[in-house]
Amino acid sequence: MKYISTRGAIGEIESAAAIAAGIAPDGGLYVPGELPTINLQGIGGLLPLSYQERAVKILSLFLSDYSYEDLVECVTAAYNLEKFDSPAVAPVVTVGNNTHMLELWHGPTSAFKDMALQLLPHLLSKALTKIGEQAEIVILVATSGDTGKAALDGFKDVERIKVIVFYPEHGVSQIQRLQMVTQQGGNLSVIAVRGNFDDTQTGVKEIFNDPAFNYELLEHDYKLSSANSINWGRLVPQIIYYFSAYCDLVREQHVSWGQPVNFVVPTGNFGNILAGYYAKLMGLPINRLICASNSNNVLTEFINTGTYNRNRPFHKTYSPSMDILISSNLERLLFHISAADSAKVQGWMEQLRSTGMYQIEAEYFTKIKEIFFAGYVDDTETTETIRQVFNDFNYVLDPHTAVAWRIADNYRLETGDGIPNIIVSTASPFKFNATVLAALSASKSLSEQAEFGLLAMLASLTGWKVPRALSELEHLKVLHKYTCDKDKMYLAVRDALAGLKK
Repeated sequence: MKYISTRGAIGEIESAAAIAAGIAPDGGLYVPGELPTINLQGIGGLLPLSYQERAVKILSLFLSDYSYEDLVECVTAAYNLEKFDSPAVAPVVTVGNNTHMLELWHGPTSAFKDMALQLLPHLLSKALTKIGEQAEIVILVATSGDTGKAALDGFKDVERIKVIVFYPEHGVSQIQRLQMVTQQGGNLSVIAVRGNFDDTQTGVKEIFNDPAFNYELLEHDYKLSSANSINWGRLVPQIIYYFSAYCDLVREQHVSWGQPVNFVVPTGNFGNILAGYYAKLMGLPINRLICASNSNNVLTEFINTGTYNRNRPFHKTYSPSMDILISSNLERLLFHISAADSAKVQGWMEQLRSTGMYQIEAEYFTKIKEIFFAGYVDDTETTETIRQVFNDFNYVLDPHTAVAWRIADNYRLETGDGIPNIIVSTASPFKFNATVLAALSASKSLSEQAEFGLLAMLASLTGWKVPRALSELEHLKVLHKYTCDKDKMYLAVRDALAGLKK
C-alpha cells in the first residue's frame, strides 16, 4: 500500500514514512493510493474475533510495510485491560428502539481519542526504525480538548519522541485542562494559547509548513510530526471501530448480516466521520453518515450547500471539542470525491487560506449528499437532550454525544428512515460534569461547587462510576503553566525544546 499527498506535489511513499512525517511536504495530507475492499464474506470472518484481532486484520490492509508480528505487538500494547476498562475496548450498548451507542471512551483519558492515540506511538516508533530516521521526532499537537491529553498519555516517556501540545486557553473544559497540565513525562510540554482552537490549529499548521523553521529544527536534530488526525497513523485506527461495531451488532442479532446501518458522528475536525467514510468505501454496509455539529455549524452548511465558509462568528459551546471552524480532514474527502484531482483540491485550499471560503461544483456536491446528512443543535437543545435521554433510558450522555443523539432524532423525523442508528459516543459524561449536572439537576449553585465535588455529585445522581483517571486528578500537581500569544507559537516551540532533555 502506497500513500500520496492530497495536493499532488510528491510521489508515492510507504505507510511508515507517511506516519513518521504526519503532514506531506507540500502541505497536503497523506491518503492511500488505492483503497482496499472487504466483501461481506470478509466482514463475516471478523464476527467471531476480538477487537484486537479485528484491529490487526484492518490495519494489515493499510500498513503493508508492517509485518503481522509488528501489528500484533502494536495492537496488544495499545488495547489491553491495563489501558481500557472494558474487555470489548469499544463496546456497543443498545439504548432505545433501533439506537445503539458505540462507546469510545473506555480508555485512559475517557475520550475517543484514546482509540487512535494509544496505538499511534507504537506505530510511530516502529516507523522510525523502518525508515532509518536518526533525528528526534517532535510531535506538535493542536487540541480542542481531548487529543492533547490522549497524545500526552500515549507518548509519555517514549524514547526519541518529544510532544508539545497547544490548547486554547479558555477553549477546553476544566477537567480537560487539568488532564493536560498535570501530565507527567520528561518528554512533554503543554502550552495554553491566547486564542481559540482555530487560532491554535492554524499556528501549528504554519509551523509545519515553514521551511526555514523546519530547517532550523533539523540543524538541532529535530524533525516535526503530528498526532492530530492529519496524521494517517491517527486516522487508520479509527476505521477499525466502525467495522467492529457492525460486527458486534450482527453477532448479538440486533442487525442482520449485510443489513445497512447509519452512523451518527459528532465532529468538528471531520476526522472521526471520515474514518466512517473510508469504512463505507471499503465495503461496510453503511447507508448514511450523519454529521452532527453544534452552533459552529460550518460542516452542516457545507454538506447542505456545497459552500465552506469559515467567515462567521466563533461560538464557545457546551461541546468544546467541536468548537472548530477549520475542519482539516475535509481535505481528504474532497480529494476522494473529486477523483483524486489534486490540482482542484489545491485550489480549494488556497481559496480557503486567502478568502476563508470555497464552493465545490455541483457534481461533487451531489456525491456528498448521497452519503452524508448534516444538522446542528445549540446548547439549549444539547442540555434538553441530556435530560431527556437520562429520564427515558437512564443513560448519561456527554454534551458531544447529546448533539449526535438530537441530530439522529431530527434525521429520522425528516427522512422517515428506520434503519438502525449507531451513535458514536465520544466522551465520558464525567469530562463535562458541570454541563451534564446542570442538565440533570435543578441545582442553581453549581458554579459554587469545586470541580471534584461535581464529579461526586454526578456519580451520586446517575449511579455511574467516576473514571479512575478523572477522580485522581484532584491530587495531582500542576506541572505545565506556560501561556503564549497566538503569534508567538514559534518561540514557544523553541522554549519548550530548550527545556526538554535530549
